[in-house]
Amino acid sequence: MAETEKVALITGGGRGMGEAIARELHAQGYKLALMSPSESCEKLAAELGGVASRGVAEKAEDIQAIFDLAMKTYGRIDAVVNHTGHPPKGDLLDISDEDWTLGSDMMILSLVRLARLVTPVMLKQGKGAFVNITTFAAFEPSLIFPVSCTYRAAAGAFTKLYSDRYAADNIRMNCILPGFIDSLPHKPGTEEKVPMKRMGQVGEVAKTAAFLLSDGAGYITGQNIRVDGGITRHV
Repeated sequence: MAETEKVALITGGGRGMGEAIARELHAQGYKLALMSPSESCEKLAAELGGVASRGVAEKAEDIQAIFDLAMKTYGRIDAVVNHTGHPPKGDLLDISDEDWTLGSDMMILSLVRLARLVTPVMLKQGKGAFVNITTFAAFEPSLIFPVSCTYRAAAGAFTKLYSDRYAADNIRMNCILPGFIDSLPHKPGTEEKVPMKRMGQVGEVAKTAAFLLSDGAGYITGQNIRVDGGITRHV
C-alpha cells in the first residue's frame, strides 16, 4: 500500500460507537482492521473494504490475531481505537473475583497488550496515535456500574503514563469519555439529566475520535476528553 495511506485498528469495531468511528475514519481515507465478538465486524469490513477478525478484547490471543491480520494485510498501523463491551454489573461487594478479573482483562490489559504490539510499529514509522473509549463515570464513579468505573479510571491513568513515556517519540494516547450515547437504549427521562437535554450521537463520538487521531491534534496527548453533553461536574 502507498506510504501516504493510513491504517486504523479498531476493537469493538462492529457496532455502536466502534462502527461509527470505523465509518468516519474510512471516510477520511483510512484502511481498516476491525475486531468484534460477532460477524458484525466482518460485514462492516466487507462494506468498507477493510479486514476483520472476530474476537474479544479480554483475550490476548484475539488481540494478537487482529494485530497480525493488520500487519499482514497493510504492513503498518497508524491509529488504534480501543473500544470494548460492557463489563459485569452488580452490588459492589457481591461482584465475584472472576467478574473483577474479567473487567481488568477487558479494560486495562487489553490496552496494555495492544500497546505492546503496536508501539514498536509506530516507533519504526515515527508517529502514531491511540484513542481509548472509556466513560464519563471514570471522573464521577457510580454504584450502577462499579467495575466499569474502577477500571475505566485506571485506563485514564495508564493513558497518562503511556503518553508521558512516548510523547517524545511522536506517539500519542488519549481517552474519550462518552456520556449517554444513542448506541444503547436508555431509560425514559435520562436526557433530562443532561444539560443539553438530549442523548449524544455516535457520530459525535466518531468525529472526536477522528480528530484526536489526526495531525490536527498533534499537540494533544494524555488527556481525558469528555463527550457527555455537560453531564459531569468535574472541572
